[in-house]
Amino acid sequence: MGEALRQALRAYDAEEVPVGAVMVRNGRIIARASNQVETLKDATAHAEMLVITQAEAAVGDWRLNDCTLYVTKEPCPMCAGAIVHVRLARVVYGASDLKGGAAGSALNLLQFDGLNHKSEITRGVREEECRSLLQTFFNEQRAKNKLKKSSTDSTLN
Repeated sequence: MGEALRQALRAYDAEEVPVGAVMVRNGRIIARASNQVETLKDATAHAEMLVITQAEAAVGDWRLNDCTLYVTKEPCPMCAGAIVHVRLARVVYGASDLKGGAAGSALNLLQFDGLNHKSEITRGVREEECRSLLQTFFNEQRAKNKLKKSSTDSTLN
């Protein structure tokens, strides 16, 4: 999770939602990524999606059934769908997402009975660090937006 947090800090520095992910196979990191939605202008450029693509290339197969994903925030439905599709053995995440998390918080696609695969889930690893980074980022974004709105309002008067 330490390397996933380092990746999240890279996203934070790039003014992206600070989520980082790493893929581990046989005890070794084979892929790492951070959110790049704004940078790439691509709504699918979540850290999990990017790290899955890198891991597939590293393994030489789309099946990642012997890999573990470490991610700083609970995967969303899009990412959870990809995780099930590539048959990840395990997902380890830090901060839960009560509104949109798809690994047990809002819904659980990773262990949904109707799907062809279920991933093991480990929740809350270094949770406070992961949550704090996200909260700081969103508080800063709200402050920037408030300042921008205030500036625009004073220009209009």
